[in-house]
Amino acid sequence: MNNLETYQNFYFVGIGGIGMSALARYFHASGKKVLGYDKTNTKLTQALMSEGIDIVFEDTVDEKIASLQKEDTLVIYTPAIKKLGILDYFIVNEFEVLKRAKVLGLITENTDCIAVAGTHGKTTTSTLVSHLCKEADLPFSCFLGGISENFKSNFLYNGSQYSVVEADEYDRSFLNLSPDWAVITSTDADHLDIYGDKSHIEEGFRQFAALVPNDKQLFVRKGIEIGRPSLTYAVNEVADYYSDNLRMENDKIYFDFHTPAETVKDFIWEIPGIHNVENATVALAILNNLGVDFETLKKAIANFKGIKRRYTKHRYQNGKIYIDDYAHHPTEINAVMSSIRTFYPEKKLLVAFQPHLFSRTRDFADGFAKSLSHSDELILLDIYPARELQENFEGITSSWLLDKVTLDKKEVSTLSDAFSKIKEKDFDILLTVGAGNIDTLYDPICEWMEKG
Repeated sequence: MNNLETYQNFYFVGIGGIGMSALARYFHASGKKVLGYDKTNTKLTQALMSEGIDIVFEDTVDEKIASLQKEDTLVIYTPAIKKLGILDYFIVNEFEVLKRAKVLGLITENTDCIAVAGTHGKTTTSTLVSHLCKEADLPFSCFLGGISENFKSNFLYNGSQYSVVEADEYDRSFLNLSPDWAVITSTDADHLDIYGDKSHIEEGFRQFAALVPNDKQLFVRKGIEIGRPSLTYAVNEVADYYSDNLRMENDKIYFDFHTPAETVKDFIWEIPGIHNVENATVALAILNNLGVDFETLKKAIANFKGIKRRYTKHRYQNGKIYIDDYAHHPTEINAVMSSIRTFYPEKKLLVAFQPHLFSRTRDFADGFAKSLSHSDELILLDIYPARELQENFEGITSSWLLDKVTLDKKEVSTLSDAFSKIKEKDFDILLTVGAGNIDTLYDPICEWMEKG
């Protein structure tokens, strides 16, 4: 029965995931009873519990699970979850069990869906589109892959006409969506454990593009061939929508924005990096197509604060700078490092990087090594396994990756030792980067650097 309205209880297996938690918040805001399991208690699960969502961290069938009835309970799981006793219980007892992407797809069927896809840039772009919708007071809800600094959440409900979703290519999840407008920011090779090679991931994005109705709009970064008519966007090159005349003043970027019909000068943007101006460009293109005026968009762009762990920057009285970023692919790390080197070319950069997944480390080892070699000193943390088992990736270790990095000052560290190692180093800028649990270093580092 896939009518979501018929369910009163929603149980999330892997509720602490960024995409899962947004859905949990959606159903909780809709007045439904929301429960869940996750193996790790994090800041995000703590936030969900403070909002009234019941979460357990033991893989056991407790009284609350046993009291659920299959007729009015939907079980939602993430493909990152492997075999679990809780999930087996629901399957054996014939509960309705759906993947997260399927449920998100069912929600988007009943809205005008704006879906942002791409191997890089989708979180910033979808969060900015949501921020612009809110500032324009459009009736929308959003499901984001990061925590908006403006909303302090990865979910916001401001009405039901539009939905803004991050269209995740992992496990081909985005093919469950019903996009009315869509963005494709990039189609670089990633998730090769799912797709096998770059040609298959490109085919996945072509299948996603084909979901957009012909009378709606598909926006594609110029240079990406997607196999159907689309509107292009770019920075510093002519496209259907493009930005140029970029200049920096006091850590802010100014740029001009061009539509097929007009040019609007002097947008102000505080998020570093040309790649982020690209994200802003396509967000403006979408809102322009939705009929929002440029005066509103100018104000909204200027007060966009970004996403947690997407180039989150702190400057301290002693002159030192701390930047934290979620980047976990060589292209993303290059973008972060390029922004740092552009703004602070003479400063000494210490990088602490935690590789995410053995498979990704193996598939992109040379790219990681080249990216990380642009730092002045490197602390390379042990690989964060997530859903993978190390015994399936013999020889793929951080020490193996470190040997490929062309730096004199480099070392491997456990997560537990990393903070003490950082405190011993001489640096002007510290960058912590990665998609695993390296984020647990953030608060201790901020507190230590605040003390000077």
